[in-house]
Amino acid sequence: SRDLSEASLEELMNIEVESVYGASKYLQKVTQAPASVTIITSEEIRKYGYRTLADALRNVRGLYVTYDRNYSYVGVRGFNRPGDYNTRILLLVDGHRSNDIVYEQAFIGTEFPIDVDLIDRIEVIRGPSSSIYGTNAFFAVVNVITRQGRNLKGVEASGELASYGTLKGRISYGAEMKSGLEVVLSSTIYDSHGHERLYFPEFDNPATHNGIAENVDDDQYHQFFGNLSYRDFTVRGVYGSREKGIPTGSYDTIFNDPRSRTIDTRGFLELQHQHTFDPKRSLTSRVYYDQYDFDGSYIYDYSETETPLPVVNKDLAHGKWWGGEVRFTQTLPKWNLLTLGAEYRNNLQQDLNNYDVDILPPNLDLRQNSTIWGLYAQDEVAVGKKLVLNLGVRHDRNPVFGGTTNPRLALIYSPRERSAVKFLYGEAFRAPSVNERFYDAEGFIPNPSLNPEKIRTYEVVWEQYVGERFRLSASGFHYAVRDLIDQVLDSDGNLIFRNLGRVNAKGLEMELERNWAWGLESRVSYAYQQTEPREGGSLSNSPKHLGLIKLSAPLAKRKLFASFDLQYMGKRRT
Repeated sequence: SRDLSEASLEELMNIEVESVYGASKYLQKVTQAPASVTIITSEEIRKYGYRTLADALRNVRGLYVTYDRNYSYVGVRGFNRPGDYNTRILLLVDGHRSNDIVYEQAFIGTEFPIDVDLIDRIEVIRGPSSSIYGTNAFFAVVNVITRQGRNLKGVEASGELASYGTLKGRISYGAEMKSGLEVVLSSTIYDSHGHERLYFPEFDNPATHNGIAENVDDDQYHQFFGNLSYRDFTVRGVYGSREKGIPTGSYDTIFNDPRSRTIDTRGFLELQHQHTFDPKRSLTSRVYYDQYDFDGSYIYDYSETETPLPVVNKDLAHGKWWGGEVRFTQTLPKWNLLTLGAEYRNNLQQDLNNYDVDILPPNLDLRQNSTIWGLYAQDEVAVGKKLVLNLGVRHDRNPVFGGTTNPRLALIYSPRERSAVKFLYGEAFRAPSVNERFYDAEGFIPNPSLNPEKIRTYEVVWEQYVGERFRLSASGFHYAVRDLIDQVLDSDGNLIFRNLGRVNAKGLEMELERNWAWGLESRVSYAYQQTEPREGGSLSNSPKHLGLIKLSAPLAKRKLFASFDLQYMGKRRT
């Protein structure tokens, strides 16, 4: 039950089969995890030049990323709905929930508050995981594990220059003291002018600058990260603020106006205590405080004549919450590994505001708060030497929607130590966000009566390690989503979220990885995914085919690398 964040990079490299922490909230081999898992290492991040979390995720089999020049959105297994802010992905930072409590959004672009150079590895855990995480663990869990002080070994500084007037600077300090204190402190600043000229054919007429947006694609952020650990205690703090210009004229705003922009600020402070009583028992507890703020400025023309009448519309969101978790792990006789846990969260502030500057009254002035809790249990049972049964269940309680119980079952057969066949079943739910239930402004209609959506997934996974440098995996899956929360147009042309029927999907994912002794690395993957509403037809933004080829070769004593990746996405309906 050792915490993966405690393992050094050298120790992990000595593990023949990769290990994962987020699948069960304790360290286990990928072949023993009750899910299909992909690990992205810091070495891969450096070799392929990933500059955002979105860059890394789009290089994972079965995942695809879209970008609207403000936020990045990740699709999993053919599912990525318009109007969804990554709410069906649970994003963790060292096990800490990163999704906010107003939009339930997972940041993966430049808005993600941690520099990618501070990432030690990323765990992508496919399938429903509400059995241990609750809401948002719908299609996948992404656990970002940060670097430790022992990996930095002093002061580390980096600087970057790029096209479009892009500058980035980072300074970090990390060390492991003789007293046992381990520290990481880091600060990053970033500024980019963005594309100077962008052409959008939808606006190609003289009244809208002939479809050309000039100098309105800027992007800047600043970040701070701190991690202090001493014996059983860890204090972790994260803060990031990003401001982004919007060049697309979204939501019918005035095209090519530099005043349209958004500011996202995200931070948290966490205290964690992890104590191992003996090799068979451990107790982990943590308490945290989080905050999220959104400040959007949108410029509209309210004139009913040919003379423009620009008005600044302010769209604001504020979230503050605190909570805690207690988790106990016990190894029982007959190779049973039992985990019991409880979580509590008090959402102190879930506010939404929308108003036109100098115009009264406001369009929206919502002030919400809520309290939620969950209890979960998981048991990993060795049935003989080659068969493992993993059973998990969690009950969540929400004052608005009541209770929901979600199980997960995995039967894992390992004919050899580095081979596994997994039969997986899981259920998950996603509670509608405050934004989906209550947002009320020009062109939008609230729907307070929204119900949670649910998913049921069946999957078969084969994972095989051959020798020291060859790995292959394949999985087939089927899932059904019911009470889907989707954004649609009502009879008056307003956007509204509603629970709409069911969505069924089936697919196949395959991946082959080969590494050579002299340093060449290669990976090839393919994913087929067919996603369709029960009523027939096809979903938008749902490609059937995804392909990926990756190569990396050392050029100079393994200090300089040439890396290449080729991505293919099949056609998809807009």
